[in-house]
Amino acid sequence: MSKPKRHDEVLGEKEKWAHFRFSVIGPLLAAPPVHGELTAELENLAGKMWRQPISGEWRKFSFSTIERWYYRALGEPNDPVGVLARKVREDCGAHPSVSMELGEKIRLQYRQHPSWSYQLHADNLAALVAQEPKLGKAPSYPSVLRFMQAHGLIKRPRRGRGHTAGVVAAEQRFEDFEIRSYESQYVNALWHCDFHHGSLKVLLPDGQWSGVELLGVLDDCSRLCAHAQWYLAETAQNLVHGLNQGFEKYDLPRGLMSDNGSAMIAAETVQGLTRLGILHERTLPYSAYQNGKQESFWGQVEGRLLAMLEGCKELTLAQLNQATVAWVAMEYNRKIHSELGQAPLSRFVATKNVGRACPEAEKLYQAFTAQIIRSQRQSDQTISLDGIRFELPSRYRHLKRVTLRYASWDLSHVYLADPQSGNIICRLYPQDKHKNAEGHRRRKQPLIAAANPPAEGGGMAPLLTKLIAEYAATGLPPAYLPKDECPQQKEDNQ
Repeated sequence: MSKPKRHDEVLGEKEKWAHFRFSVIGPLLAAPPVHGELTAELENLAGKMWRQPISGEWRKFSFSTIERWYYRALGEPNDPVGVLARKVREDCGAHPSVSMELGEKIRLQYRQHPSWSYQLHADNLAALVAQEPKLGKAPSYPSVLRFMQAHGLIKRPRRGRGHTAGVVAAEQRFEDFEIRSYESQYVNALWHCDFHHGSLKVLLPDGQWSGVELLGVLDDCSRLCAHAQWYLAETAQNLVHGLNQGFEKYDLPRGLMSDNGSAMIAAETVQGLTRLGILHERTLPYSAYQNGKQESFWGQVEGRLLAMLEGCKELTLAQLNQATVAWVAMEYNRKIHSELGQAPLSRFVATKNVGRACPEAEKLYQAFTAQIIRSQRQSDQTISLDGIRFELPSRYRHLKRVTLRYASWDLSHVYLADPQSGNIICRLYPQDKHKNAEGHRRRKQPLIAAANPPAEGGGMAPLLTKLIAEYAATGLPPAYLPKDECPQQKEDNQ
């Protein structure tokens, strides 16, 4: 199992800015100001110094800027983080300088001359436009390059006379924020999340004894335990496993506070919370007092739950979790809380809920993935991730670099993602060389008609025609001595 990467190691610039902006205005979403106090809250934020996510420099942001961030996130409750990212141009992925007619000319030119360089394609297209003004303005070389690469019009090796039909057929087969102790006004405004090393050990199936870690998730306002589960280790995988269960039971909170453990700052954790629009606040190092509600919960776990299990001589993990679920649901969540004066469950139900609906299970799984960019190996259409090669569908073989979403603890598959929107395109699976050796090869679907063998004909290239005409117009004689290639007739009288 590979070590999870920190979120700041794989997060892109656009995502860093979105996460930063959300961290500024996120508290206002978790605890909406009462009528008439919003301006004061925004002025307070505008007066603070903030650390830029890219340069790390400290600076202030204007009132109007922060106000714009706030209303933008408020207007998009299902994706408050994504809406704060740098906007993608409406014409992104389009090629405004290459009209439909010019695009068809480029495709035809490529079918006839797949071995031409991009520069030669651009030069001949310019010559063709000069001959046919109705085509409009000739696009620049960078525009032609981007268009051809985006449509899979990749330069191919030049075919010589040794390229037999068999060779041609073979080629066709190949292609840090400080949180002060406070009580949230609304439920699902802030959750607490932490691991606790239990005082008991469990008996494993192999006869060995093991320590256990309890993942506890609490709602700040009601003290409700959204989820509690014991694991054998504190890992990002177990954290995500437990958090998702809490989300599915009580919906998505606005914020989540944790410590700085490796599981809490793993890329999968941080990016997953960001994609779900959950503000992730972390306590300062060695500052357990900032998570006092969680520490109080651990005291009850040890003093009541585990105390009642002391007589179990061969306690298993399954038994421990079964007892924990029952204790949380039937005692802790229903018992009068000394500070609240009511049971956590009662307060959770009676208080205004600012949470958001939880997405389906597959969406949750996809959210808690790290995003990374890898180069595709053109020889076999694979990418390498943590020493494992994954095969890409042939329809994406023209992509030089691909964006991947994955969970480091589950490399049975990864996701191919759209680099602009981050949306999942398809799943990728590890390469199986043994299966490939025994299986039949599927015929590749052509990217465009250009994937077919070069079209015949086409005549002389437009640029060369232009050059010949220009040379003829100079009036200069041919710069070579012609030679009569006809054989001499033999005299009959020899």
